[in-house]
Amino acid sequence: MIKKNLCGLTSDELYDLIKPLGFTAANAVSILNNIYKKRISEISQFTKIPFRLINELLNIAESGMFLPVESEISKDGSIKYLFRTESGKEFETVYIPENKRNTVCVSTQSGCRMGCKFCVTARVGFHGNLTAGEIVNQVLAVPQAGKVTHVVFMGMGEPMDNIENVLKACSIFTAEWGLAISARNITVSTVGLMPGVEEFLSKSQCNLTISLYSPFSEERHKAIPVENHYPVMKIMEMVRNFPVKKKRRISIAYVMIKDLNDTDRHLNELKAMLSGSSVRVNLLAYHSTASDQKCSSSPERMHYFKHNLIISGISASVRKSRGADISAACGLLAAGHKLNTPAVPFLSE
Repeated sequence: MIKKNLCGLTSDELYDLIKPLGFTAANAVSILNNIYKKRISEISQFTKIPFRLINELLNIAESGMFLPVESEISKDGSIKYLFRTESGKEFETVYIPENKRNTVCVSTQSGCRMGCKFCVTARVGFHGNLTAGEIVNQVLAVPQAGKVTHVVFMGMGEPMDNIENVLKACSIFTAEWGLAISARNITVSTVGLMPGVEEFLSKSQCNLTISLYSPFSEERHKAIPVENHYPVMKIMEMVRNFPVKKKRRISIAYVMIKDLNDTDRHLNELKAMLSGSSVRVNLLAYHSTASDQKCSSSPERMHYFKHNLIISGISASVRKSRGADISAACGLLAAGHKLNTPAVPFLSE
């Protein structure tokens, strides 16, 4: 018999599992409290659960929680974790502490099939979607799980290419019976798969970030192949016309590359694209690899972009890079993979 993983279940799904055994919806919530709030991975150690229910669960279920197999710490305090599932899928997660804000950057796929030229993950290839449980476990499994305030879907993979599991993970992160993180503190990033973006906007209250690269379609498709199928101008038109839910943020991630997409021509087109909208621009440094001839725009150029966007009425910020020295920054996940360590079981606190 294949046992059911509890991590990744909603309260309704868990109730459906235990209802035939004579247990209640309140029992289902108690079980999920042990998983999502207490992070207890051994079913036998669950608290405030009827003894008979624990015995029944031991026969039909597993916690579905597991620890990373490796970790690497940056000089800025960020920590990159490597996970490996029992089926062999590998993916990376980053914990980013900053003052009172503690963020976990989660992956949604093992590798990626979008083929974006500026992203190291694309070179790893695609090895499969992550389940909702495998996405949620990335937050539960870091040693600092009790301190996490924000979650960003900006790790390996394209979230809109795994939209069903991403939406389910978002519901678990935000639900009272789940991790109870505010939707305002959860951001999902995409290169612009239009069907997934439309479904996400209609079914989730979490924030959305669109990776732009260039406001010119002919340039963007050279770096982001999906531009050929879903032009960013159509994505932006849909986003601008979509009813904005209260307090949800829609933003553009603009990775700045010297002499490539940081000219005044690009700035003016970016201003024209976003004029009159509430879309925010996050300007990010480009991180080159050993064989890469491109380099990031200077801090002065990035602040020049920020200043000109702001005086044009467009909200903008320069985002500080974190974890670049351990290949944990934007576009670098899976650089220098070390994949020879056996999986480690999850140990409860």
